[in-house]
Amino acid sequence: MSESWVNSAERIGSDLLLELAGPGSRRAVLIRALRDAVRAGRLPPGTRLPPYRSLAADLGLARNTVADAYAELVAEGWLTARQGSGTRVAHRAPAAAPARIPKKAPSRPAPPVHNLRQGQPDAASFPRTAWLAASRRAVNAAPNDAFGPGDPQGRVELRRALSGYLARVRGVHCSPERIVICSGFAHALRLLFGGGVLRGPLAVESYGLGFHRSLLVAAGVRTVPLTLDEHGARTGELTGLPGVRSVLLTPAHQFPTGGPLHPERRIAVVDWARTRGGLVLEDDYDGEFRYDREPVSAVQGLGPDRVVHLGSVSKSLSPAIRLGWMVLPEHLVGAVLAAKGEREGWASVLDQLALADFIESGHYDRHIRRMRQRYRHRRDQLVAALAAHAPHITPTGVAAGLHAVLRLPPGTERSTVKAAAWQGLGLDPLADFRHPAATMPAEDGLVVGYATPPDHAYGAALEALCRALPPPPGA
Repeated sequence: MSESWVNSAERIGSDLLLELAGPGSRRAVLIRALRDAVRAGRLPPGTRLPPYRSLAADLGLARNTVADAYAELVAEGWLTARQGSGTRVAHRAPAAAPARIPKKAPSRPAPPVHNLRQGQPDAASFPRTAWLAASRRAVNAAPNDAFGPGDPQGRVELRRALSGYLARVRGVHCSPERIVICSGFAHALRLLFGGGVLRGPLAVESYGLGFHRSLLVAAGVRTVPLTLDEHGARTGELTGLPGVRSVLLTPAHQFPTGGPLHPERRIAVVDWARTRGGLVLEDDYDGEFRYDREPVSAVQGLGPDRVVHLGSVSKSLSPAIRLGWMVLPEHLVGAVLAAKGEREGWASVLDQLALADFIESGHYDRHIRRMRQRYRHRRDQLVAALAAHAPHITPTGVAAGLHAVLRLPPGTERSTVKAAAWQGLGLDPLADFRHPAATMPAEDGLVVGYATPPDHAYGAALEALCRALPPPPGA
């Protein structure tokens, strides 16, 4: 074998080099080069090799030499050859990983057969056709700068659309310049507290999402619980909390116990914030969904200079669309943008443009009206099922929202959750939402998300729920 041939490197396909070097015959050198390319992953499983005539011509070898090399590697199991499919790299089982003690991955519970967990809209009802049309229109109409680095305040098209929508539907007073787009409520909390815009301690409701409390704890914020009653948070307690200058509330529909904040308390909390130089953080998580009562406007309308209005599309459209907004007092806009950074790193610009079109075209309003009717019907089905099969269980918070609280006999919450698990039913115990420092009396209950399952599965989920509920006392 000549020295010039042994030290050459010839190309196979478009990107792979075969190193034809080393001792042995030309056939042996070619076999070794192909075997090394497969072993190193440069020829992945399933790769189709050139016909032996073509490879022989490319490498300057005899056809029989290449044909014999292919036949040898097929016999060894490195390659496969089938009529009409050519010669390909064989699929082989991956090598076993070195023996070691693996780190235990966080366990994830299996999804329930019947899902009545709160916090999720019906995913099957997402308006795919209308959203796709809005996305196409938005991309076609987008200016060139929309495809550059994103503005941390958010696209002006979406801020304008939101300004009009929130004023019309939620009674929010704002201009597009006071709106900052984010990726949802949790992102807003991270910016406000983790970004150093606001500091604790922060007053919160005695029942709320533990996930939000965890975010605040991670930011070094101490939370102080306010007592709840049938009129919402007892905002009068704020005057007795020295050092507290901010409060987080769900005034349109207290989460999770239900019910709007009483009008007198709405006024009082804004007056408190103005007197103390503080802020009210208004989580308007499902303000569009009401059934048996008049719409309740946003608290922000009572004090735009003292209320941060927070919203998202996670309940109205889908949590998969990571878009939310903060309507800020003017003096906070600069600080929030500084915390966010020079470029948009969270909320997709294309999704922002699509949502702007979705709102401006009227599709968002039509979707809300359609889902409001659907969720009201589901609420009615839940109430009827309880009346027929468990009349001793009282549902509350059902005049609005996407969930209900079922009040249980004392001491039955834990056993009911276990019974629900036996029925393959996923739901949330009320105790999971209680603030660890809450002083108000605890109540047994279930938080039932009637919006979560698709229509075809809802009836079976209600049947499983009724089977899991405790019998009447003394039965």
